[in-house]
Amino acid sequence: MRAAREQLAELTGLYPEALPRLERTEEGWVLDAEVVELARVPETMSLMALYEVTLDPDGQLTGYRRVRRYERGRSDRG
Repeated sequence: MRAAREQLAELTGLYPEALPRLERTEEGWVLDAEVVELARVPETMSLMALYEVTLDPDGQLTGYRRVRRYERGRSDRG
């Protein structure tokens, strides 16, 4: 997970604050990474993004995509 975090930061310039999901798949691994895309004051208004990251069985990043964007202070609608 540390290597995936570093690889994503290198590619996007955004360092993941949290990795709320890690799942093993037939092709390797899938994880979700939360990043701050736009820092604002107050911090609760910062623009966050959730990225889905795919890794091969050895932990090398093979792809990523932004799944959603939201303000840090907003809760999930359910």
